[in-house]
Amino acid sequence: MNELWSAILRLGDQLAAHVLLAASAIALGIIVALPLAVWASRSQAVARVALGFASLVQTIPALALLALFFPILLSLRAVFGEDLPTLGFLPALLALALYALLPILRNAVTAQANLDPGVLEAADGVGMTKWQKLRLVEAPLSAPFIMAGIRTAAVWTMGAATLATTIGQPSLGDPIFAGLQTQNWVLVLAGCIAAAALALVADGLLGLIERGMLLRKPALSLGGFAAVALGIATALIVQFATRSEDRIVIGAKQFSEQYVLARLIGQRLENAGYAVEYRDGLGSAVVHSALTNSDVDISIDYTGTLWSNQMKRNDNPGREATYQAIVDWERKTNGVRVLGRLGFENNYGFALREDRAAELGVLGLNDLARIAPQLTMGADPEFFERPEWFAVRDAYGLRFGEQRNFSATFMYNALESGEADVISAYTSDGRVAADNLVVMDDPKGALPSYDALILLSPARAEDPALAAALEPLLDAIPVEAMREANFAVDRDENKLTPAEAARELAAALGLN
Repeated sequence: MNELWSAILRLGDQLAAHVLLAASAIALGIIVALPLAVWASRSQAVARVALGFASLVQTIPALALLALFFPILLSLRAVFGEDLPTLGFLPALLALALYALLPILRNAVTAQANLDPGVLEAADGVGMTKWQKLRLVEAPLSAPFIMAGIRTAAVWTMGAATLATTIGQPSLGDPIFAGLQTQNWVLVLAGCIAAAALALVADGLLGLIERGMLLRKPALSLGGFAAVALGIATALIVQFATRSEDRIVIGAKQFSEQYVLARLIGQRLENAGYAVEYRDGLGSAVVHSALTNSDVDISIDYTGTLWSNQMKRNDNPGREATYQAIVDWERKTNGVRVLGRLGFENNYGFALREDRAAELGVLGLNDLARIAPQLTMGADPEFFERPEWFAVRDAYGLRFGEQRNFSATFMYNALESGEADVISAYTSDGRVAADNLVVMDDPKGALPSYDALILLSPARAEDPALAAALEPLLDAIPVEAMREANFAVDRDENKLTPAEAARELAAALGLN
């Protein structure tokens, strides 16, 4: 219990960011919904279109809606300039505002449609203008019903805002996603409790405002408004008090190794006097686009990923030739600087439990291809859409009986429980050895090399102090040390946080 309470108390920054994001999205939803509701109340065609669009938005999963705004804003940079942010607050705000639109709009339209005709006729009879009738009659009568819609929107938005982590916006999703990837259930629980408590508090305060409107007691409503304003003001103070304008933003993908390496880099930069911010849980394509557009300053990537995903190459010229080609391509195409290699590879590998591999009599992908139709293949969420999978599939004729997606952490559990026979393991993952897994040989060389690299954005490519702070990491991390650090985060007992594992890794390598 003490550990849980301690984890909750460390969520101040994420809580403040979550409050500001959700409050801004709800406010934007209200600003759009209320005028639209007034218009819809005077036109059946507008009402059908507006409610139909809002309902359609609700059918799109919140995670997909958030992700869709990244390419939309990226394409709009040609119109609005390079300063238009594509990650973080803006795309999250726009997506969540759309998500909040339906309950506010529906309740406002319904309230307007069900106003007492006699009251409206009386307003016309005393000579009120349309604006006077709206302000003095329609709005006060509709307000309690509109507040009910805002309450619903607030609860939905508070929950959906946790998903903003995936597009680089800090929120209470940070501890939830990090905890899921590292199986730190205390962290997951802390994030869930904080998000649920925030939603309940918001619902309670908005309910107080609604009750004041229903009972015609302005003091109740003003008290609720004051409490909401105080909460938002506090979140603003926390955000601006802890934020440095000249900060280094480090992007990380959705698995333990990336979290550890991001903290290792961040700790070195903090020791060098830089302010650091982390953007965790990003997909491969998102983090690279964010880097090339300088939305993040530093990322850790892999030669095989860049070769296949970004350069669209499916040949394999060898490790050194691949690395040099990537260095040149990133510099000429994107202005990104490849600072260097960290010293280890993290290849994809098709892994089976040792006992299962012996039972099936398989040693390599050639053997696996013969019995693949009888097996279930488990992989991380993006693997089956990656060029590496297509290359291996076509090279060996791999056709599995079933393909299933798991988070990077849970696919190892799926292998242990028998939910999957084969997984797309990572060769620098400590669980490969700890779980007695056998990685299949790749005699045809279908998989490229996967040297871990440090990449600097165009905005930071020529920063000599930054490069000097990170150069001691280059060629300094053997794969055995990386496996140990990864396993320290992933193991079930005596689990370390990514920051703690990063400090231990730095100490083991003599980098402190």
